[in-house]
Amino acid sequence: MARRPQDLLHLLTRAERLSVRRVQSVLDEFECSVETWRVLDLLSDGQGHNMTALADHAFLPAPTLTKLIDQLVDQNLVFRRIDPADRRRVLAHLTPRGMRHWQLLARELRLDWAELEPLLAGEDGPRLATLLDQLADALDGRVTPGREERAAGRAR
Repeated sequence: MARRPQDLLHLLTRAERLSVRRVQSVLDEFECSVETWRVLDLLSDGQGHNMTALADHAFLPAPTLTKLIDQLVDQNLVFRRIDPADRRRVLAHLTPRGMRHWQLLARELRLDWAELEPLLAGEDGPRLATLLDQLADALDGRVTPGREERAAGRAR
């Protein structure tokens, strides 16, 4: 039997809040927020990212992200550079100190989540990630099959 949308919403919200609470408990030791962690984690790939990508990844509005990036620059964890492909944009990068800080946080988070490894690393882990990704894509402003026709029918 298929779950009601509100049941799924409750399960997703519960899992997200418990996950964030657990991550935040580790990050609190380093005076780091989950949003800061998300920014550092994205920048850890060494590619440099524009503000829009960082805001999307950290789930922050642009002005809040700008303040966060300013703080990270002041802490010498992040630096900004003009995007060579589009000189109107700025890319953020981790400093060497920022990379060391991210590595420390990543190690601590991995240790804290180690007990969940059997659940997340088995065949269910990748399956769960795929299902959540598919659900997010379906919810991300995309029209689901049949919905367009129902909306057109109501408009008549």
